[in-house]
Amino acid sequence: MPGLPAVSRRLLLGGALATGAAVTGVGAAYAAPAAGAAGAEAPLPVHTPPRRRGQRSMTDVPFDVHRTVRVGMIGLGNRGSGMAEGWAAVPGCRVTAVCDIRAGRATSVANRLVALGKPRPAEYGGSADAYAQMVKRDDIDLVYIATPWEFHHRQGKAALEAGKHAIVELPVATELDELWDLVDTSERTRRHLMLSENCSYGRNELAMLKMAHDGLFGDVTNGHGGYLHDLRELLFSDTYYTDSWRRLWHTRSTASFYPMHGLAPVAAAMDINRGDRMTVLRATSTEPKGLADYRERFVDRSHPSWKETYINGDLVTCLIDTATGRVIRAEHDVSSPRPYSRINSLAGSRGIFEDYAGTSATGGRIYVEPDHSGHSWRDFDSYRKEFDHWLWKKIGDDAANNGGHGGMDYVLQWRTVQLMRAGLVPDIDVYDSAAWCAPVPLSVKSLAAGGRPVAYPDFTRGSWVNLRVGLDSRESAMPPVA
Repeated sequence: MPGLPAVSRRLLLGGALATGAAVTGVGAAYAAPAAGAAGAEAPLPVHTPPRRRGQRSMTDVPFDVHRTVRVGMIGLGNRGSGMAEGWAAVPGCRVTAVCDIRAGRATSVANRLVALGKPRPAEYGGSADAYAQMVKRDDIDLVYIATPWEFHHRQGKAALEAGKHAIVELPVATELDELWDLVDTSERTRRHLMLSENCSYGRNELAMLKMAHDGLFGDVTNGHGGYLHDLRELLFSDTYYTDSWRRLWHTRSTASFYPMHGLAPVAAAMDINRGDRMTVLRATSTEPKGLADYRERFVDRSHPSWKETYINGDLVTCLIDTATGRVIRAEHDVSSPRPYSRINSLAGSRGIFEDYAGTSATGGRIYVEPDHSGHSWRDFDSYRKEFDHWLWKKIGDDAANNGGHGGMDYVLQWRTVQLMRAGLVPDIDVYDSAAWCAPVPLSVKSLAAGGRPVAYPDFTRGSWVNLRVGLDSRESAMPPVA
């Protein structure tokens, strides 16, 4: 494919502009306007707490080297139990403890690991605070959290305060003050907290990121991502979501609950927190029709859900501005009949990529100049092959055999363990985690104000201006297992 005259991000990181002063200059040139475009409504403010004495940024802080990564797991429902075997399969990783409020789940997971020839993990459960005892163990380096959303903040914080690193399923917290608390706790304890964002390690998503950073799309101007997944049957299941926790969120909040799967890959491709940042969010919502309609047609009148009133809109859309003038559209809909999609689209001055739209085996389609003309989409196959991320080239076969969601679960797990064993900087840090999850509380604030724009917190407290490596990582090896 023809070379692009535009300077790519890879050259910037490898050349003179990779110095702090030069990159800071780039960021400073794109200060966010105080009130948006002329005549636009000023965004509602949000509080940015000052960094407390003794706290220091966790940006570019590497892990200490761990010969073996010892994992403690909290939450062993469908998601948590499904990840146990993946952690145990990664070279140099061992599951040393498992915990669930239902003690039988811990025993079941422990039995499965033993059946695979793995050492039996310690079991915790039977009470709501069993996790607090588990995280105090001295044979845990990383705590993996896969409980319902309302517990993520307190359990993630407990892990950090116990001296452990934490990797938390989506979202890491649901309130702004909780997000800030996790940032501050990470800085204070010098332990990393990472969002367990498996979609950031999807094969198409990582190829899209490499294409963007190599300048294939020219100047990236906009992106579109989301989580569009018909969960109606599972939401009304009596067994899938314990105590119906996920359905009950639709009765008590109007929010974009779960946009991170689509937002995070687009944000990474745009270098959010690495030369750009999100500055303003506006949210809109449709009426809540889908769950009530499904219940009317398919749920028996004796079911406890008939006592519920659903208030969260079926489709919640967030428009997010960035400091460099880009726009991200993030969507969430789990209440409507539709095929699954994370949307996963990126566009710029020289072309566009769209996922979940093509007819090729990859599911993607592309149109970039000067390769294409005639206003016709092309298959993504050859581009994914050319821009395939080194992680997929290295462990793609293992990923397919050891992880769900097409292998990206295992890529996330393998990479997390490798980073810790090699003493490298995490691809996803606490600032990324907070920024990607902030649409949950920010959408609540915007929707309550009739869609008014809301200022986006800068969780980095200014360090976003510096260009640095993230998910576009340089190839490295898994340390050998002794």
